[in-house]
Amino acid sequence: MYHQFFGLTKDPFSMTPDPAFLFLTAPHREALAGLTYSILSRKGFVVLTGDAGTGKTTLLSRIFQSIPATRVRFSVVLNPTLTPAEFLELALLDFGITNIPASKAQRLTLLQQFLVDTHKKGQVAVLVVDEAHKLPPDVLEEIRLLSNFELAETKLLQIVLAGQTELGDLLNRQDLRQLKQRVAVRLAIQPLSPTGVDHYIQHRWQKAGATQPQPFQLEAVARIAQYSHGIPRLVNSLCDNALMLAFAKGDKVIGVAHVVEAATDLDVLNGRRPPVRPAVASQYPVRPRMERRVEIPATSNGTTPGAQNGTEPATGPVPTLQRYQRREGKPSAFRRLVGKLGLASNPDI
Repeated sequence: MYHQFFGLTKDPFSMTPDPAFLFLTAPHREALAGLTYSILSRKGFVVLTGDAGTGKTTLLSRIFQSIPATRVRFSVVLNPTLTPAEFLELALLDFGITNIPASKAQRLTLLQQFLVDTHKKGQVAVLVVDEAHKLPPDVLEEIRLLSNFELAETKLLQIVLAGQTELGDLLNRQDLRQLKQRVAVRLAIQPLSPTGVDHYIQHRWQKAGATQPQPFQLEAVARIAQYSHGIPRLVNSLCDNALMLAFAKGDKVIGVAHVVEAATDLDVLNGRRPPVRPAVASQYPVRPRMERRVEIPATSNGTTPGAQNGTEPATGPVPTLQRYQRREGKPSAFRRLVGKLGLASNPDI
Protein backbone atom coordinates (compact mmCIF):
# COMPACT_ATOMS: atom_id res chain seq x y z
CA MET A 1 0.00 0.00 0.00
CA TYR A 2 2.76 2.45 0.97
CA HIS A 3 5.43 1.08 -1.39
CA GLN A 4 5.26 3.81 -4.01
CA PHE A 5 4.94 6.54 -1.37
CA PHE A 6 8.26 5.53 0.23
CA GLY A 7 10.01 4.53 -3.01
CA LEU A 8 9.95 0.75 -2.48
CA THR A 9 9.40 -2.22 -4.78
CA LYS A 10 8.68 -4.82 -2.08
CA ASP A 11 7.15 -5.00 1.37
CA PRO A 12 10.18 -4.42 3.64
CA PHE A 13 8.59 -5.77 6.83
CA SER A 14 6.47 -8.69 5.69
CA MET A 15 5.60 -11.31 8.30
CA THR A 16 6.32 -14.10 5.81
CA PRO A 17 9.68 -15.78 6.57
CA ASP A 18 11.35 -14.74 3.31
CA PRO A 19 14.98 -15.98 3.27
CA ALA A 20 15.90 -13.15 0.87
CA PHE A 21 15.40 -10.71 3.77
CA LEU A 22 17.34 -12.74 6.33
CA PHE A 23 19.54 -10.48 8.46
CA LEU A 24 22.52 -12.48 9.62
CA THR A 25 23.81 -11.49 13.03
CA ALA A 26 26.79 -13.37 14.45
CA PRO A 27 24.53 -15.95 16.20
CA HIS A 28 22.51 -16.38 12.98
CA ARG A 29 25.68 -17.00 10.97
CA GLU A 30 26.88 -19.45 13.62
CA ALA A 31 23.55 -21.30 13.52
CA LEU A 32 23.51 -21.35 9.72
CA ALA A 33 27.06 -22.69 9.57
CA GLY A 34 26.36 -25.19 12.37
CA LEU A 35 23.26 -26.54 10.63
CA THR A 36 25.04 -26.81 7.30
CA TYR A 37 28.03 -28.57 8.81
CA SER A 38 25.91 -30.96 10.89
CA ILE A 39 23.75 -31.94 7.92
CA LEU A 40 26.55 -32.49 5.42
CA SER A 41 28.71 -34.28 8.00
CA ARG A 42 25.81 -36.60 8.91
CA LYS A 43 25.95 -35.80 12.63
CA GLY A 44 22.51 -37.25 13.31
CA PHE A 45 20.51 -35.12 15.74
CA VAL A 46 20.71 -31.33 15.70
CA VAL A 47 18.71 -28.94 17.91
CA LEU A 48 18.09 -25.28 17.08
CA THR A 49 16.38 -23.08 19.67
CA GLY A 50 15.40 -19.45 19.91
CA ASP A 51 12.66 -17.26 21.30
CA ALA A 52 9.46 -16.85 19.29
CA GLY A 53 10.00 -14.55 16.34
CA THR A 54 13.81 -14.59 16.32
CA GLY A 55 14.01 -16.05 12.81
CA LYS A 56 14.30 -19.83 13.16
CA THR A 57 11.92 -20.61 10.29
CA THR A 58 13.57 -18.02 8.05
CA LEU A 59 16.96 -19.53 8.88
CA LEU A 60 15.68 -22.99 7.94
CA SER A 61 14.35 -21.61 4.66
CA ARG A 62 17.82 -20.27 3.88
CA ILE A 63 19.29 -23.70 4.63
CA PHE A 64 16.95 -25.27 2.07
CA GLN A 65 18.20 -22.79 -0.52
CA SER A 66 21.90 -22.68 0.35
CA ILE A 67 22.68 -26.42 0.22
CA PRO A 68 22.60 -27.72 -3.37
CA ALA A 69 19.65 -30.01 -4.10
CA THR A 70 22.07 -32.54 -5.56
CA ARG A 71 23.48 -33.11 -2.08
CA VAL A 72 20.37 -33.33 0.12
CA ARG A 73 16.80 -34.60 0.24
CA PHE A 74 14.65 -32.67 2.71
CA SER A 75 11.45 -33.68 4.45
CA VAL A 76 9.93 -30.80 6.42
CA VAL A 77 7.25 -31.14 9.09
CA LEU A 78 5.79 -27.72 9.95
CA ASN A 79 2.94 -28.89 12.18
CA PRO A 80 4.21 -31.41 14.74
CA THR A 81 0.93 -31.81 16.68
CA LEU A 82 0.36 -35.25 15.20
CA THR A 83 0.13 -38.83 16.34
CA PRO A 84 3.22 -41.00 15.78
CA ALA A 85 1.52 -42.69 12.81
CA GLU A 86 0.53 -39.35 11.26
CA PHE A 87 4.03 -37.99 11.79
CA LEU A 88 5.64 -40.92 10.00
CA GLU A 89 3.16 -40.63 7.15
CA LEU A 90 3.79 -36.90 6.73
CA ALA A 91 7.57 -37.40 6.81
CA LEU A 92 7.30 -40.01 4.04
CA LEU A 93 5.03 -37.80 1.95
CA ASP A 94 7.42 -34.87 2.11
CA PHE A 95 10.28 -37.11 1.02
CA GLY A 96 8.23 -37.67 -2.12
CA ILE A 97 7.00 -41.15 -1.21
CA THR A 98 3.31 -41.24 -2.16
CA ASN A 99 2.41 -44.93 -2.26
CA ILE A 100 2.34 -45.32 1.53
CA PRO A 101 1.15 -48.67 2.94
CA ALA A 102 -1.20 -48.87 5.91
CA SER A 103 1.10 -51.15 7.93
CA LYS A 104 3.68 -49.38 10.10
CA ALA A 105 6.16 -52.21 9.52
CA GLN A 106 5.84 -51.73 5.76
CA ARG A 107 6.18 -47.95 6.15
CA LEU A 108 9.42 -48.33 8.09
CA THR A 109 10.74 -50.79 5.51
CA LEU A 110 9.86 -48.32 2.77
CA LEU A 111 11.64 -45.50 4.62
CA GLN A 112 14.71 -47.64 5.20
CA GLN A 113 14.94 -48.51 1.51
CA PHE A 114 14.56 -44.83 0.60
CA LEU A 115 17.37 -43.86 3.02
CA VAL A 116 19.70 -46.55 1.67
CA ASP A 117 19.03 -45.51 -1.94
CA THR A 118 19.60 -41.85 -1.06
CA HIS A 119 22.91 -42.72 0.59
CA LYS A 120 24.02 -44.73 -2.45
CA LYS A 121 23.38 -41.66 -4.61
CA GLY A 122 25.73 -39.64 -2.41
CA GLN A 123 22.89 -37.55 -0.99
CA VAL A 124 21.92 -36.78 2.60
CA ALA A 125 18.35 -37.40 3.80
CA VAL A 126 17.27 -34.73 6.28
CA LEU A 127 14.11 -34.63 8.39
CA VAL A 128 13.40 -31.10 9.65
CA VAL A 129 10.80 -30.53 12.35
CA ASP A 130 9.78 -26.92 12.96
CA GLU A 131 7.89 -25.87 16.11
CA ALA A 132 9.49 -28.90 17.74
CA HIS A 133 8.71 -27.59 21.24
CA LYS A 134 5.11 -28.68 20.56
CA LEU A 135 6.04 -32.31 19.88
CA PRO A 136 4.24 -34.79 22.15
CA PRO A 137 6.56 -37.16 24.05
CA ASP A 138 5.34 -40.20 22.09
CA VAL A 139 6.21 -38.50 18.78
CA LEU A 140 9.63 -37.52 20.13
CA GLU A 141 10.20 -41.16 21.00
CA GLU A 142 9.18 -42.12 17.45
CA ILE A 143 11.71 -39.59 16.10
CA ARG A 144 14.41 -41.05 18.34
CA LEU A 145 13.74 -44.51 16.94
CA LEU A 146 13.98 -43.17 13.38
CA SER A 147 17.58 -42.19 14.18
CA ASN A 148 18.36 -45.92 14.44
CA PHE A 149 18.51 -46.09 10.64
CA GLU A 150 22.26 -46.20 10.17
CA LEU A 151 25.15 -48.02 8.61
CA ALA A 152 28.29 -49.07 10.43
CA GLU A 153 30.02 -45.82 9.52
CA THR A 154 27.27 -43.22 9.25
CA LYS A 155 23.73 -42.12 10.05
CA LEU A 156 21.25 -42.56 7.21
CA LEU A 157 18.80 -39.94 8.48
CA GLN A 158 19.77 -36.49 9.75
CA ILE A 159 17.20 -34.94 12.08
CA VAL A 160 16.87 -31.22 12.82
CA LEU A 161 14.59 -30.16 15.68
CA ALA A 162 13.88 -26.42 15.64
CA GLY A 163 11.76 -24.83 18.34
CA GLN A 164 11.36 -22.18 20.97
CA THR A 165 13.46 -22.16 24.11
CA GLU A 166 10.95 -24.48 25.78
CA LEU A 167 12.37 -27.26 23.61
CA GLY A 168 15.40 -27.34 25.90
CA ASP A 169 13.15 -27.93 28.91
CA LEU A 170 11.30 -30.64 27.01
CA LEU A 171 14.50 -32.49 26.22
CA ASN A 172 15.48 -32.35 29.90
CA ARG A 173 12.59 -34.61 30.84
CA GLN A 174 13.74 -37.82 32.48
CA ASP A 175 11.76 -40.00 30.07
CA LEU A 176 13.46 -38.31 27.10
CA ARG A 177 17.03 -38.64 28.35
CA GLN A 178 17.87 -41.16 25.61
CA LEU A 179 16.88 -38.62 22.98
CA LYS A 180 18.88 -35.86 24.64
CA GLN A 181 21.96 -38.07 24.71
CA ARG A 182 21.77 -38.43 20.92
CA VAL A 183 21.85 -34.70 20.22
CA ALA A 184 25.18 -34.12 18.47
CA VAL A 185 24.97 -30.34 18.00
CA ARG A 186 22.92 -27.68 19.83
CA LEU A 187 22.56 -24.19 18.36
CA ALA A 188 20.75 -21.08 19.56
CA ILE A 189 19.84 -17.68 18.16
CA GLN A 190 19.22 -14.62 20.31
CA PRO A 191 17.13 -11.42 19.97
CA LEU A 192 18.74 -8.41 18.31
CA SER A 193 20.65 -5.83 20.28
CA PRO A 194 19.51 -2.18 20.01
CA THR A 195 22.26 -1.58 17.45
CA GLY A 196 21.21 -4.76 15.70
CA VAL A 197 17.63 -3.48 15.42
CA ASP A 198 18.89 -0.34 13.70
CA HIS A 199 20.91 -2.33 11.18
CA TYR A 200 18.10 -4.85 10.76
CA ILE A 201 15.75 -2.05 9.67
CA GLN A 202 18.39 -0.68 7.28
CA HIS A 203 19.00 -4.15 5.85
CA ARG A 204 15.34 -4.87 5.11
CA TRP A 205 14.82 -1.37 3.73
CA GLN A 206 17.66 -1.90 1.25
CA LYS A 207 16.40 -5.38 0.31
CA ALA A 208 12.98 -3.88 -0.49
CA GLY A 209 14.48 -1.92 -3.38
CA ALA A 210 14.52 1.44 -1.63
CA THR A 211 15.37 4.48 -3.74
CA GLN A 212 15.61 6.79 -0.72
CA PRO A 213 17.05 6.51 2.83
CA GLN A 214 14.96 4.71 5.39
CA PRO A 215 12.62 7.20 7.11
CA PHE A 216 12.86 6.09 10.74
CA GLN A 217 14.32 8.72 13.08
CA LEU A 218 16.97 7.65 15.56
CA GLU A 219 14.65 8.01 18.55
CA ALA A 220 11.93 6.10 16.70
CA VAL A 221 14.36 3.23 16.10
CA ALA A 222 15.27 3.28 19.79
CA ARG A 223 11.59 2.97 20.70
CA ILE A 224 11.15 0.09 18.26
CA ALA A 225 14.10 -1.70 19.89
CA GLN A 226 12.60 -1.05 23.33
CA TYR A 227 9.08 -2.21 22.52
CA SER A 228 10.13 -5.25 20.44
CA HIS A 229 12.82 -6.47 22.89
CA GLY A 230 14.89 -7.22 19.80
CA ILE A 231 12.45 -9.80 18.40
CA PRO A 232 12.59 -9.45 14.59
CA ARG A 233 8.94 -10.43 14.14
CA LEU A 234 7.83 -7.64 16.47
CA VAL A 235 10.22 -5.22 14.78
CA ASN A 236 8.49 -6.06 11.50
CA SER A 237 5.03 -5.49 12.98
CA LEU A 238 5.96 -2.16 14.54
CA CYS A 239 7.73 -0.88 11.44
CA ASP A 240 4.96 -1.97 9.09
CA ASN A 241 2.24 -0.37 11.20
CA ALA A 242 4.26 2.82 11.68
CA LEU A 243 4.74 3.09 7.92
CA MET A 244 1.02 2.63 7.31
CA LEU A 245 0.19 5.33 9.85
CA ALA A 246 2.70 7.71 8.29
CA PHE A 247 1.35 7.00 4.80
CA ALA A 248 -2.21 7.65 5.96
CA LYS A 249 -1.12 11.02 7.41
CA GLY A 250 1.09 11.92 4.45
CA ASP A 251 4.26 11.96 6.60
CA LYS A 252 7.54 11.06 4.93
CA VAL A 253 9.35 10.70 8.27
CA ILE A 254 8.65 8.09 10.95
CA GLY A 255 8.91 9.63 14.41
CA VAL A 256 8.28 8.51 17.95
CA ALA A 257 4.59 9.41 17.69
CA HIS A 258 4.09 6.92 14.86
CA VAL A 259 5.91 4.15 16.71
CA VAL A 260 3.98 4.75 19.95
CA GLU A 261 0.67 4.69 18.09
CA ALA A 262 1.66 1.51 16.26
CA ALA A 263 2.74 -0.14 19.53
CA THR A 264 -0.54 0.86 21.15
CA ASP A 265 -2.57 -0.55 18.27
CA LEU A 266 -0.61 -3.81 18.45
CA ASP A 267 -1.06 -3.97 22.24
CA VAL A 268 2.63 -4.49 22.96
CA LEU A 269 2.71 -1.90 25.75
CA ASN A 270 0.61 -3.83 28.26
CA GLY A 271 -2.05 -1.15 28.18
CA ARG A 272 0.36 1.69 29.00
CA ARG A 273 0.86 4.52 26.52
CA PRO A 274 4.27 6.16 27.02
CA PRO A 275 4.61 9.93 26.75
CA VAL A 276 5.42 11.49 23.40
CA ARG A 277 7.05 14.86 22.97
CA PRO A 278 4.64 17.46 21.56
CA ALA A 279 6.58 17.93 18.33
CA VAL A 280 5.27 15.86 15.44
CA ALA A 281 7.53 13.64 13.39
CA SER A 282 7.64 15.96 10.38
CA GLN A 283 9.41 18.60 12.52
CA TYR A 284 12.46 16.40 13.00
CA PRO A 285 15.14 16.68 10.31
CA VAL A 286 16.15 13.47 8.59
CA ARG A 287 19.88 12.91 8.60
CA PRO A 288 21.35 10.46 6.08
CA ARG A 289 22.50 7.28 7.80
CA MET A 290 26.15 7.77 6.82
CA GLU A 291 26.29 11.28 8.30
CA ARG A 292 25.28 10.41 11.82
CA ARG A 293 27.84 11.25 14.46
CA VAL A 294 28.56 9.72 17.83
CA GLU A 295 30.60 11.05 20.72
CA ILE A 296 33.61 9.13 21.90
CA PRO A 297 33.04 7.89 25.48
CA ALA A 298 34.47 9.92 28.37
CA THR A 299 37.82 8.99 29.88
CA SER A 300 38.30 7.75 33.42
CA ASN A 301 38.49 11.31 34.81
CA GLY A 302 35.11 12.21 33.34
CA THR A 303 36.37 14.27 30.39
CA THR A 304 36.21 13.50 26.72
CA PRO A 305 39.35 13.30 24.59
CA GLY A 306 40.33 16.84 23.57
CA ALA A 307 38.32 18.51 26.35
CA GLN A 308 41.42 19.29 28.41
CA ASN A 309 42.98 21.40 25.66
CA GLY A 310 39.72 23.18 24.84
CA THR A 311 38.93 21.39 21.61
CA GLU A 312 35.56 19.85 20.77
CA PRO A 313 34.86 16.26 21.77
CA ALA A 314 36.05 13.88 19.11
CA THR A 315 33.35 12.39 16.92
CA GLY A 316 33.13 9.81 14.19
CA PRO A 317 30.65 8.20 11.82
CA VAL A 318 28.30 5.55 13.11
CA PRO A 319 29.42 2.19 11.70
CA THR A 320 27.67 1.18 8.49
CA LEU A 321 25.88 -2.12 8.05
CA GLN A 322 28.95 -3.59 6.35
CA ARG A 323 31.22 -2.48 9.21
CA TYR A 324 28.77 -3.91 11.72
CA GLN A 325 28.91 -7.28 9.98
CA ARG A 326 32.73 -7.21 9.74
CA ARG A 327 33.01 -6.63 13.50
CA GLU A 328 31.67 -10.14 14.08
CA GLY A 329 35.28 -11.31 14.15
CA LYS A 330 37.04 -14.32 12.75
CA PRO A 331 35.03 -17.21 11.34
CA SER A 332 33.88 -19.65 13.99
CA ALA A 333 34.85 -23.30 14.01
CA PHE A 334 31.59 -24.23 12.28
CA ARG A 335 32.15 -21.65 9.55
CA ARG A 336 35.69 -22.93 8.95
CA LEU A 337 34.45 -26.52 8.83
CA VAL A 338 31.76 -25.62 6.30
CA GLY A 339 34.51 -24.28 4.06
CA LYS A 340 36.15 -27.68 4.14
CA LEU A 341 32.86 -29.23 2.96
CA GLY A 342 32.94 -27.31 -0.29
CA LEU A 343 30.63 -24.42 0.58
CA ALA A 344 33.25 -21.80 1.36
CA SER A 345 31.89 -19.56 -1.40
CA ASN A 346 28.50 -19.29 0.30
CA PRO A 347 28.25 -15.59 1.25
CA ASP A 348 25.78 -16.39 4.04
CA ILE A 349 28.42 -18.35 5.94
